[in-house]
Parts: sequence; structure tokens; C-alpha cells
Amino acid sequence: MLNSMQNMPKCKGFSLIELMVVVAIIGILAALGAPSYQAWIQNTQIRTAAESIQNGIAKARSEALMRNTSVRFSLNGTNSAWTVQCVTAAKCADLAGGVVETRQSTDGTSAAISIVPAPAAATDVIFNNLGLRAGAGQLTQVAVDFTGMADSRDLNVIIGAGGNVRTCDPNAVSTDPRKC
Repeated sequence: MLNSMQNMPKCKGFSLIELMVVVAIIGILAALGAPSYQAWIQNTQIRTAAESIQNGIAKARSEALMRNTSVRFSLNGTNSAWTVQCVTAAKCADLAGGVVETRQSTDGTSAAISIVPAPAAATDVIFNNLGLRAGAGQLTQVAVDFTGMADSRDLNVIIGAGGNVRTCDPNAVSTDPRKC
């Protein structure tokens, strides 16, 4: 009898206590990681809004070059919505109302994203047929921030006089190439 019990296979698996310990550890780790995950999501929304604005400005410049006419990039309000359109709609007869492209604020970002143009009253930048920023008093910088988060990673979109556009981090250390 003793010999037959030694030949029986032993059951392998977890006991209920071992399973509950693993579930408790996973719960503790998830609770510790949730704030970092939330901050990462908010910073990603800031990056998405800044890149969208940068891409819209680059689109306006390239359309001005391609169509050999002046094209306007306009921020729509205090959110990340924007429009690219020809200044003279007749020069862009193939487009309805001269509108090249439009982006809604709900496309990939949050309502808590704050957009601050500089100069403060400017919401437009016009590129001439050479791709240069045409005129004074136009948009030169857009600050993108998450309003409800103190330690968010703010980003600025800078528009150069030559029409070049780049995104930079105003809070980066001085040796960081992403510094504004």
C-alpha cells in the first residue's frame, strides 16, 4: 500500500492562499503605478496637441509653396483646433471655400489642454508664396499646457521668420537640445 502511494502523481498547482497573495501583490503594484500612468497620458495629450499644431503650420507653409499663393494657418479658440486655408479663395478654386485642412480640438487631445498664442492677440500666421512668414503681428509661438496638472511637460511651438517651425520644451535643462 505504501509503495502504491509513492507511485501516484502529485497534484501540481496553486493553493487558494498562494493565489490570493499574487492577486494582492498585483493590486498593490497597480495602485502604485496608476498616478504615473495618468501623468504619462496627460503628457502624451500635450505632445499630441503640440505636434498637431506644428504639422498644421508646416502644412500651411507647404501649401503656400505648392500653390504659389498666400496661405493662412488659424488657431480656433483656446483649444488645439486649427484651420489651413488660402488667403484668396479664388486661387484655390479646387477647394471648398479655400479650406485646405481643418482639425477639431477633439481629435486626440483633451479639453484640459490649454493653448496660449504669442503675441497674445494673434491667432493667425500667413505664409507667402516663398514659404516665408508674411507681415508683422502674426503668430510666432504657441504654448501648450495641461491646465489641471502642476508638473506637466509644457511644450512650445516656435515659428521662425523664415517659416521654419519646431517644438521645444521651455523647462528642459540648458544643455538639452529640446530647450527653448
